[in-house]
Amino acid sequence: MAIFLTGSTGYIGGHVAANLLEQHGASVNVLIRARDAHEAELRLWQALQLHLDFPRFYEHLQTRVRIFRGDLTGDRFGLSRDDYDRLIHTSDSVIHCAASLNRKSEKSCLNVNLRGTLEVLQLAMRVHHYHGMRRFSHVSTVAVAGKRQDEVVTEDKSIDWERSDYDPYARTKKFCEHMIRQLLPEVPITIFRPSIVLGDSRRAETTQFDMVKAFVFLAGLPLLPFRPNDKIDIVNVDFVADAIATLHQKAQAQYDVYHLSSGKDSQTFRELTNALAAARQKRGPIFLPALERPFSAVINTLSNFRGPISHGASLMKVFMPYLLWNTVFDNTRVTTELGRMPVPFSQYSFPLLKFSREGKFTYRYQDWPTRAGGTAA
Repeated sequence: MAIFLTGSTGYIGGHVAANLLEQHGASVNVLIRARDAHEAELRLWQALQLHLDFPRFYEHLQTRVRIFRGDLTGDRFGLSRDDYDRLIHTSDSVIHCAASLNRKSEKSCLNVNLRGTLEVLQLAMRVHHYHGMRRFSHVSTVAVAGKRQDEVVTEDKSIDWERSDYDPYARTKKFCEHMIRQLLPEVPITIFRPSIVLGDSRRAETTQFDMVKAFVFLAGLPLLPFRPNDKIDIVNVDFVADAIATLHQKAQAQYDVYHLSSGKDSQTFRELTNALAAARQKRGPIFLPALERPFSAVINTLSNFRGPISHGASLMKVFMPYLLWNTVFDNTRVTTELGRMPVPFSQYSFPLLKFSREGKFTYRYQDWPTRAGGTAA
């Protein structure tokens, strides 16, 4: 039997897939949107090459990975009857990582996050009907907590239906949690809520650059419109992926919801900028909180234009609320159960910044090896 993993070609999903294969010896069923079988294999190879060399990847592909070509939002994922039945009868649990993070598009969030999750839930219900569902794990977000200010939020105090949301992403993810609880009352459920996932503490390389671009933009400013002692809850992706894979594989997790975050140990803007300035041997920025409104106004104006500046401004406009809320998410549950803490962002922020700038915010994917090169294809 295998774990049905959605979002395997995404950033967090790719890390989870590699962790399951390498650390847990698990078998996985993955859903990949592609025109043909080779394109699907290539997309998965691109997602996993941060973690595996090609011979190791190919070994997993032949022995413990089953690819289903389909679309998350399609009826039964757009699979043939035989493939859909095969997915049902070879899956014993689900890790649902796939999501639209397009915080500006309500259409995208409704389509992928709501319709897509409903399709995954219908599959899970059929699996449970035929042979039992071992566990349903869902990757949500701390943003389901809605608009906050100067708080420490625990898992059980996050959902407040009377509280406004920052964007369609947060709103749809909150409702996804509700759907899961309503439709799978008899299945063990684990909900994971990552905070700001930024970088891998083990390596400088990354394939995800949206939040990195915002971080690099802020790192280049001599003045920052933030309160220096405000905390920002950033967590390394390798901690997030390990928590998801490990707790999903436990016979019985202690809780049904976990914040995957830096929690009360989140660093302040001053701590982060001081560490980055020391690594770059430069002077740190000056903090002027009074510039918050003018800065936001400029960002909003620039986001309406076209070109690279507009793109950067649009990213900043999306992420600004999460930089200003000075809210952290208690992580006592996950750190106690795993027996370790996330790595502070200050310890790996400079390599991430250096790699991203030097590579012009791109990752150079390796091609699929050819037989002429001596590697199986």
